[in-house]
Amino acid sequence: MRSLVGFPAVVNETAARSVAAGVVLLAGATMVTGWLWLAVVLATGFALRVLSGPRLSPLGRLAAQVVAPRLGAPRLVSGTPKRFAQGIGLVVSGAAVAALALGGTAVATALLAVLVVFATLEAVVGFCAGCYAFGLLIRAGIVSDDTCVECADITARRLPVAA
Repeated sequence: MRSLVGFPAVVNETAARSVAAGVVLLAGATMVTGWLWLAVVLATGFALRVLSGPRLSPLGRLAAQVVAPRLGAPRLVSGTPKRFAQGIGLVVSGAAVAALALGGTAVATALLAVLVVFATLEAVVGFCAGCYAFGLLIRAGIVSDDTCVECADITARRLPVAA
C-alpha cells in the first residue's frame, strides 16, 4: 500500500499548473467576497500538498485526476522544487491566516494578492517562482545539487514521459 505521506519524485506539470489555477480562484474569491475564512481552506490545502502532494488535497486530486488528463499528455518534472513552492505557499497563506487572527485584514489581503500573482504566473505562463528560487538555492550551495539533478542542470528540464 502506498504511503499517504511523502511528495512524489516527479509530478505532472499540467496538474501543478491546474492546482495553481485553483489557488488563483480560491485566493481571488477570498479577496472579492470578503470571506476571509477561505484563507484557512487555502492554507490547509497547501499543508496537505506539502505533506503528500495531491494524495490528500482535494484541489490536488481534482487537478491530477480530472483536469490535467483532459489537457493532454503529462509533462513530468521534478517534484522537489514543486514541493518547495507549495511550502512557500503554505508560509504565505499561513501568514495571511495569522494576520487575520490578529485583526490584520489589510495584511492578509496583501498576502493573498501575492499568492494570486505568483499562482497566476504558474498557471498561465508556467513560471514557478518557488521552483526558480529552489534552483537559486542550489546554485548558491545552500541546497545540495544532488537534491534535484534537473534543477542543477538546466539541460535536464524535462523528464521523459513513461510509456
